[in-house]
Amino acid sequence: MKKINAIAAVTGTVLVGLGVAMAVTNPGPESYHDYASQRLMEYAQENACDRLPIAKGACVSAIGSVQSDIEDIIRRNTQRQNFLLWSVYKTDLSLPLPLIPAYQFETVGAFQSFYTYEYKKQ
Repeated sequence: MKKINAIAAVTGTVLVGLGVAMAVTNPGPESYHDYASQRLMEYAQENACDRLPIAKGACVSAIGSVQSDIEDIIRRNTQRQNFLLWSVYKTDLSLPLPLIPAYQFETVGAFQSFYTYEYKKQ
């Protein structure tokens, strides 16, 4: 019986410690905005620049020059659900440009990291 109580106490302590670690390292909205804008910039530079009829260096530079605008768009179009131990971010991204579809992204943030687990073209 003492062995079971000791195992239960250790397990409980580990779970509480894990919960505290998750709560402390739950990334906030600003971290998400940085993450999302950086990922979007990388995607655009890797994919869009190869398809446009301009020099790749000029395209990369042009995309880099609008990074703060992209961060603002992400900031305005993201909703956060904070579950204390982790957060879920839902971003609806639609640019006012013809021929560019709208996208919806869902990302979970925990342990100071992000994982985008769903994205839909709308």
